[in-house]
Amino acid sequence: MKVMLRNTPAGLSAYVPKKDLEEPVVSQEQAGLWGGTITLANGWVLALPEMAADTRLPITVEARKVGGE
Repeated sequence: MKVMLRNTPAGLSAYVPKKDLEEPVVSQEQAGLWGGTITLANGWVLALPEMAADTRLPITVEARKVGGE
């Protein structure tokens, strides 16, 4: 699914346009954002693609839902 990641004053946020859902990122599997999973405030766990560590935000990526409701 397409997910837009961006920095907000409250921290990292993910927006899923198809679901019209915007949730804060509450945890990351790795210190770096790319190539691991992130957990959103609603419980979804998304696997992010491998990308360069210096990739700038905001960016839309193809993520895979691997957990949550």
